[in-house]
Order: sequence, then structure tokens, then C-alpha cells
Amino acid sequence: MKHERMANQDRAPVIAVRHLHTRFGDNEVHRDLNFSIDAGQIVAIIGESGTGKSVLLKEIIGLLQPTSGATEVFGVDMGHAPEEDIRAARNRFGVLFQNGALFSALTAGENIAVPLWEQTDLPAALVAEQVELRLALTGLSTAVAGRMPADLSGGMKKRVALARALVLEPELLFLDEPTSGLDPINARSFDRLVRTLCDNLGLTIVLVTHDLDTLNTIVDRVVVLGRRGILADGPPAAVRAVPDPWIREYFRSGQLPASPSGSESTSESKR
Repeated sequence: MKHERMANQDRAPVIAVRHLHTRFGDNEVHRDLNFSIDAGQIVAIIGESGTGKSVLLKEIIGLLQPTSGATEVFGVDMGHAPEEDIRAARNRFGVLFQNGALFSALTAGENIAVPLWEQTDLPAALVAEQVELRLALTGLSTAVAGRMPADLSGGMKKRVALARALVLEPELLFLDEPTSGLDPINARSFDRLVRTLCDNLGLTIVLVTHDLDTLNTIVDRVVVLGRRGILADGPPAAVRAVPDPWIREYFRSGQLPASPSGSESTSESKR
């Protein structure tokens, strides 16, 4: 089941965002974004509300199409490549959506098994084995497999969702607000798990977050969105030193500061 790693992965970027422009009606969200992400990094995307962090994530994985420009994953243009190529690229990454997005009518184990049911012909016994392995990998007991999502704590739901994202043995993980809604103890435990996965499995991890503790403890690189572009891009310590008012306020306060206009909009008035 495990796919081959790209022979040139250490040279070609895992993700490339090229001249990306996003507009919804009169609302311009992104203007000429350009950056790439190499293998084996944990990269955080941060920014005030309305800067299009989750929109960018969806554009990278091909769930939304930018107005112009391109997003490439493993060299595949996720908006314009043949569907077969896009599907092959998607089979090489996993996604943990905000709040986990578990299927409420399925048990935890069945949630984890969904990608295996959809993408493989594994017999039931091997599917069950893979589910147990992913539960163990994310720090959960096999007893959790039979429980319904409504019976799980917030931290357990996140781990089940992460186990589902890992079940096809991806090279790349996308995490949208992975510690949102967790208490500080569970949030830091989840952070340690993410760092361990990156270091031990060689995963590339891209996460959208507002959690300053996550940035300070596990992240290799921070991309800051703002004013329709990229305000800063680099290691957390270097980004912290950037003389931008929003960045300074964020790192000083430990939380996302309000926009200067007091609005979550990315309207032209915020330029």
C-alpha cells in the first residue's frame, strides 16, 4: 500500500504557490502570492481574520480554484492538471479539517477506515489492522475504535481525525487549526504528536493556526498573510523580529490582534 517516495524530493518543492490571486466579487483576498515548501518541514500559516488562511489551504489542495495563478503539490497543478494526476497527488497527502469533520453516524474506527474503503481493496481484517495501527500512532487505545464521535472528548476527536489523515501513509499533512478548541494541556500534547510525526516519519506538515505556543515549540517556518500578500516568511525567531505592527502585536499579546480597521474584512479600506 505504501507508495514510493519521489527520488528528487530533496530538490523539488513539495508545494509551490505561483502568482496566486484570489477574489470573491469585489473582495480581493490574495494578490500575487509566491512561496514554496520543501520536504520535511513544519510550516505554519498565520494572519489576522479575513486574510484567507483557510482559503489558501483549500486552494493548495484543489478544493477551491484561485482567480488566477497556480498551486502545485508534488509538481501537479491542482487546478489545471488532468484529473488522474490530481487524484494521484491527493492520495499522497492527508488533511485534518478544522473541528475534525468526523462523520457523526460512523464509529471512530469506521471514520479512520473511510479512506481505505474508498481508495483500496484491502480485506476487512487488514483494514481493521490499519485502523488499530493509526490509533496507536496517534496515542489512542484500540477501544476508541468502537466509540461514536459524540462520545469522544475534543482532544480525542482531533486524534481520530489525524489517524484518518494518516491511514493512507501520506508524505504530506495539512492541518487546519489543529489545536482550536483544545485546553492548553491537550493542545501541547497534540503539538508534540505533530512534531514527532514530522521527525520520525519524515512528513511535511502545513498548518493554519492562531496558537502562539504552537509556533514557539514545533514550527520550523512561519508564513504571515496580510494586506493581500505575505508580510513575513521565515523561522519563528526571524518573523518575530519583523517590524510590522500586526506581527509585533501578535507576538507581544500571544493571540491574534484585531485588524487596524476593527473588521475581519479584507476590503480595499485596509490597505
